[in-house]
Amino acid sequence: MLLTVRDAARLLGKSEQQVYRWVDDGEIPFLKVNDQIRFHRAELLEWATARKLAVAVEIFHDEDMNGKALPNLADALAAGGVYYDVEGADRQSVLRAVVKHMPLAEETDREFLLDVLLAREAMGSTGVGDGIAIPHVRNPVVLDGADTLVTLCFLDKPVEYGAIDGNPVHTIFSLVSPTIKGHLQLLAKLSWALHDQRFRDAVLRRANAQELLAEARRVESTFPNEGQSKN
Repeated sequence: MLLTVRDAARLLGKSEQQVYRWVDDGEIPFLKVNDQIRFHRAELLEWATARKLAVAVEIFHDEDMNGKALPNLADALAAGGVYYDVEGADRQSVLRAVVKHMPLAEETDREFLLDVLLAREAMGSTGVGDGIAIPHVRNPVVLDGADTLVTLCFLDKPVEYGAIDGNPVHTIFSLVSPTIKGHLQLLAKLSWALHDQRFRDAVLRRANAQELLAEARRVESTFPNEGQSKN
């Protein structure tokens, strides 16, 4: 579902006037549908993360996955794992190594997943600045039935990634979720977490997995409840 200007303003915690200004200045990704301004939710979350804008994760709290709870960031990170000194000389080889590390089901076609991630990168880099990238599948249907995972890979050496700030990438969060709603919630939560200074600092200094998971759990506890406004 595409978002209206009002929806986008709520997601970003900004006024509708600010959203219109971004549109007029060509700073925000948008579509024109029957002469109406619309936004793709995943694109908007990526855009906000790259610009260090906290997003309103509470807007997803009324959505579930067939009665199941929406994904927990800390649980998804624990399931996906944290890996250090991941090798790769360029974006393609790094993504191949990341996909190799992801604890996916045995029947998963990893080459297909890699192709999908590379196709997504061809649309525009998922490098969000400060050496961090968040490659992900915008349409989780390609991994229907997969577990909800966030795999964190610290690279052996930084690689050129076409990131928004021009800096090479040294840290990659890869996301997998079996549903679109769950995927968007996970992306929103990660965006919020990277806006949190303590969590971001732990990531940038390559803290051990135990500390990173503790920080993820702490950040999870800060997510606002439905109806609350974020700070």
